[in-house]
Amino acid sequence: MLEEELVQLVKKIISEKCEKQYIELKKASGGTPTKLYDTLSSFSNQVGGGIIIFGIDEGAGYKVVGVYDAQDLQKKVVEQSLQMDPVVRPLFTVAQVDGKVVVSAEISECDIYDKPCFYKGAGRIRGSYIRVGDSDHPMTEYEIYSYEAFKRRIHDELRIVDRATMEYLKKDNIIEYLLKLRRQKVNLANLDDKRILETQGISQDGLPTLAGLMLLGEYPQEFYPQLSVTAMVVQGKEIGELGEDGERFVDNKRVEGTISQMLEGTLAFVRRNMRVKTIVTEDGTRADKPEYPIKAVREIILNALIHRDYSVHTERSPVRLIMYEDRLELENPGGLYGRITVDDLGKVAADTRNPYLAGALEIMIDTENRFSGIPTVIAEHKKADMPAPVFIDRRGVFKVIFYKKTIVQDKNIDFEQEILNYCITPRTREELAYKFGFEAPSYFIKTYIYPLINSGKIKMTLPDKPKSKYQKYYS
Repeated sequence: MLEEELVQLVKKIISEKCEKQYIELKKASGGTPTKLYDTLSSFSNQVGGGIIIFGIDEGAGYKVVGVYDAQDLQKKVVEQSLQMDPVVRPLFTVAQVDGKVVVSAEISECDIYDKPCFYKGAGRIRGSYIRVGDSDHPMTEYEIYSYEAFKRRIHDELRIVDRATMEYLKKDNIIEYLLKLRRQKVNLANLDDKRILETQGISQDGLPTLAGLMLLGEYPQEFYPQLSVTAMVVQGKEIGELGEDGERFVDNKRVEGTISQMLEGTLAFVRRNMRVKTIVTEDGTRADKPEYPIKAVREIILNALIHRDYSVHTERSPVRLIMYEDRLELENPGGLYGRITVDDLGKVAADTRNPYLAGALEIMIDTENRFSGIPTVIAEHKKADMPAPVFIDRRGVFKVIFYKKTIVQDKNIDFEQEILNYCITPRTREELAYKFGFEAPSYFIKTYIYPLINSGKIKMTLPDKPKSKYQKYYS
């Protein structure tokens, strides 16, 4: 970064008095901190990297104390960076703030094929860290495994199911699957059943795989009780709010069976619990308008069941669907897989965690394994004139949120005025989202702040850098 940008960033930190997801503060007035490995690891593993700023004393009220020696500091930080695997290459900036010298070290995100970045002295398991809020946390065994699974192309869907035999697959399901497969893939038409089932990942060495069980099994939950969907309708806008009679749940169901059965069962649960308006057009035609676009709901349920993590690390975690007063949330174990990020969803083809499941379901229930799921969800919301769906990827969990179209989300004038009043003092993305009860800052800014910017009612503190991490908005 430029010296001017570093000065602005330091002043922002002093004003807000806090570290952040992408900023770590070190005093360094008496020497170079001896253990930077945790932060070097977490920032290298974090999307977008992060910045270490030396010369600010958090314990003294975020006072600028300066560094002991800028030249020696950079040398010692590089020495520690060389002890990381892969080696970290910090980008330094030196600037003066209030007559004191501060130094920043920008840590770039490393390539996904090199993750996790870890301290060689502690090894991969104990030396890998991830950033959570303003602190560095040791990676879990599962988080480390997730990177290994991608790099080594491990397909957990193909692992053999203990105690199961081919008798646990339903014969009618197998016959129907083979008929559809041979009809759609002519190259397989002349192969015998056993070979087809093996090439398609349904079985290995005469035994059913996890994919085979979840696709064609009599009762998959006999072996994996938690590979299911827990669906519930709760009172209010948060779990824990009680109804008039003290009830916690309006409806609560565990949906089991094969993936096809869980898809239909979960979809039926949503249909049963969402309101449907009947609209009469000018020509007298009647049309039903559900609270949520049912095609979009089907897509996110199907995506969760196909793309969830099926490794031993998550086999005790179900897919969860919760319907609140103002929104529907669906989350599945296993964050985004491979190289794709939330910003890429619907724009580029994604790496597929479970290609055999995806391929089989494309045959069985006419799914489209051509990266059309997310674009369909977005298009259906736009067609229904509803708020755009929110996608959140957080520490091994992927969540989708559908917000209802409410008075607030119709940009009610009172809500707009609340935003303008709050922004008399410049506010960050995070502050705005927290103030108005939105989990995803990017969604709130795009939906509510950008229109106010376009109308001239809100301005940016850094208008030349609209996507800057340091951006604030004021009225």
